[in-house]
Amino acid sequence: MDSVFENQKKLFGHPVGLYILFLTEMWERFSYYGMRAILVLYLVAETGDINPGLGWANNNAIALYGWYTMFVYVASIPGGIIADKLIGQKKAVFVGGLLLVAGHSILAIEEMWAFYSGLILIVMGVGMLKPNISTMVGGLYPKNEQNKRDMGFYIFYMGINLGAAAAALAVGYVGENIGWHYGFGMAGVGMALGQLTYWYGQKYLKHVGNLVIDTRSEEEKKESKNLLVSIFHHTNSIIGFTFMVLAGAAVWLFADSWSYGLLIIGLAFAVGVGIVVYNDGNKVEKDRILVTYISFLIIIIFWGSFEQAGGLLNVYAKQKTDLSLMGLEVPASWFQSVNAIFILIFATLVGSFWVWWKNRKRESSSLFKMAVGVIIMGWGFFFMSIASREVGYDAAGEIIAKSGMQWLVLAYLFHTIGELCASPVALSFITKLAPERWMAFMMGAYFAATGLGNKLAGFLGESASDMGEFTIFTGIAVFCTIIGILVILVIKPLKRLTHNAENREGSNNDETEGFELADNN
Repeated sequence: MDSVFENQKKLFGHPVGLYILFLTEMWERFSYYGMRAILVLYLVAETGDINPGLGWANNNAIALYGWYTMFVYVASIPGGIIADKLIGQKKAVFVGGLLLVAGHSILAIEEMWAFYSGLILIVMGVGMLKPNISTMVGGLYPKNEQNKRDMGFYIFYMGINLGAAAAALAVGYVGENIGWHYGFGMAGVGMALGQLTYWYGQKYLKHVGNLVIDTRSEEEKKESKNLLVSIFHHTNSIIGFTFMVLAGAAVWLFADSWSYGLLIIGLAFAVGVGIVVYNDGNKVEKDRILVTYISFLIIIIFWGSFEQAGGLLNVYAKQKTDLSLMGLEVPASWFQSVNAIFILIFATLVGSFWVWWKNRKRESSSLFKMAVGVIIMGWGFFFMSIASREVGYDAAGEIIAKSGMQWLVLAYLFHTIGELCASPVALSFITKLAPERWMAFMMGAYFAATGLGNKLAGFLGESASDMGEFTIFTGIAVFCTIIGILVILVIKPLKRLTHNAENREGSNNDETEGFELADNN
């Protein structure tokens, strides 16, 4: 296996395959963030406008946005399982790309059946592509090159944000000024380019993303044969599943919310499968899986706050922000590019800071960076608290004074710094800790946690209609600060559970036996 890594064609010190995945993900994110930039704006646009939308109320539009973005990422769990057990990550990415091209293209049709069908196809496509392409990035590097792998994920992350920045500017402008469905169609063209790039670059990905063949004995691998059935084989998975089902039933019956009840019942299966995966490991693997699951809670909180960008902050920019700049009207959707542009500017600086910090023998584990990222990102909402105080209303509740756009820019700046601390290292962290046979599932679970964060973001955005933006913005800032500090306080016992997974430079022992890659090229 070492010779496979050594024989990879390199460019700027990294495998050429990294840049193929970089470009594929760039175009996939162009399509996703392009559609994301205009989805809520399309939903709330009046039906009688020159560029008519659906005329939905703000809270209903943000609610749909929350459900949609949640399912986009929760679909990563079945996408990861399909890759791990049936077709491998490489083929799963290709299938996901095809589904995305179809979904974005259908959205260009001005019919409600096309709107909902397109969203469903996009959910399925991202679920197949997103966890598996990220896992393939980790697979390009041997276990003994942890620092090189981290840098590879930073480069990969740049591709994500190049696509996001271009999408918000291009698709956002076309959607707002020419036609919403032209914008949706433009996103589909971007995904088609990504699919072509991935197809062309297969020769650089021959050794990565192949199906992992389980060569253990039947007794050793019996728990991973049928995940859903295996939930009911052990006491801990039965308890976890039952508790979540009862919680879902309680929400359904007593809170009169069937949608949230079904969501929690669905999560019961995810919890049960997660425990089955935990039971399947040896002692070291179980500890690492446990700390990975704990990190998912941090991820949910981070994205539950950060993803106000596409919902509440997007509507706020459109309706309550003064968008005039030197006599020109700035499209509200363009603010969706601010975060990505800041990432392109500050990614190297933030990465260099953490190298400097580590060289001074300071705490620099992935969990610490994630905690710091949550705190910094949360502080960005204090600027939105200030902005919400600038908005003025008349006696009838109509807006007569709007807040300055500088508050949105400052909020996105802090969100960006927080994201650069937390998100790239979280991706790399999963590939370091996850057992090889469950790699795509664990990456899928990470993105599912991201999806739950998106749903939490939608719920908080909906609540702003009743509680007010100031309460929501300030509450998010305070809560994120508290959570980040708590994680820092317990960082040492959490690090012990990783069994030095982040300090294995020079050792290629991944402590995983009984598995080999299928040659399905």
